[in-house]
Amino acid sequence: MNLLAGELQKLVSEGRNPRTLDLDLLSTREIIEKINAEDGEAAIAVGREADAIARAVDRIVDAFNAGGRLVYIGAGTSGRLGVLDASECPPTFSVPPGMVVGLIAGGERALTTAVEGAEDDPVLGARDLEAIDLTAKDVVVGIAVSGRTPYVIGALEYAREKGAATVALSCNPASAIAAISDISIAPVVGPEVLAGSTRLKSGTAQKLVLNMLSTASMIRIGKVYQNLMVDVTVSNAKLYARAVRIVMEASGVSDETAEHLLKQTGNDVKLAILMALTDMDMQDGRDLLTETGGFLRQAINQKTAQSRDS
Repeated sequence: MNLLAGELQKLVSEGRNPRTLDLDLLSTREIIEKINAEDGEAAIAVGREADAIARAVDRIVDAFNAGGRLVYIGAGTSGRLGVLDASECPPTFSVPPGMVVGLIAGGERALTTAVEGAEDDPVLGARDLEAIDLTAKDVVVGIAVSGRTPYVIGALEYAREKGAATVALSCNPASAIAAISDISIAPVVGPEVLAGSTRLKSGTAQKLVLNMLSTASMIRIGKVYQNLMVDVTVSNAKLYARAVRIVMEASGVSDETAEHLLKQTGNDVKLAILMALTDMDMQDGRDLLTETGGFLRQAINQKTAQSRDS
């Protein structure tokens, strides 16, 4: 047995699942039920990592507040999931495209086509971070189900050299990337339905964690009011309709008033809500949001207190 095969044999994520040894004998419905049952383990495993995920979010928030970035880096499915999460942050939260970065071994071509050998070179991971001018202000999340992907190891080692905060996201305990990172998030979901196919519940667990990292961080920097996406970018008809609905739900105004306020503010949902709730004019509202760091609830409370005291 070669060295790599021996290493993989020891990984929880590469083992054979005793509950699915009869997979090829099952009916279609039974296969679906097996997959669904195993997927349920992903959420449970992620829940066990809540403390580590919260620590990672706090580091990411500190980075954002200092002008730093959140950088995801991985290979294969792990890399694609990181790129996906990064790409969804600008339209959802109106952050600049470079604030959350997704890097994948092999570059953009690897998003749709396997790039042979790209994940096997640690130097490439370091180079990809060097290419985006990584600094000590940034947070790097290395994503690898196995926890041993050379590309990710090289990236995390480079990040440490630059003084950036590092987070390891794997699905195996005591992994190589955990050993070189400030924070380890390791939802151990166990063997896959289909042995070694870690795009299944391991990938699901990773996606759940990435959802939490980005969404919780955005909430903590003022991108959400109540449970509404008040910094959504209005870039198409669906998102405009959503923006109208958000203004209506947050302030209780009619759809006509919501549309008028959005037109007046240039589709600034947060400012439209503030104006609807406080009767402020647009410039005063914009100034107050700047003063409160973009936290809508804080701006509303501050204006309400001023009105009450006057």
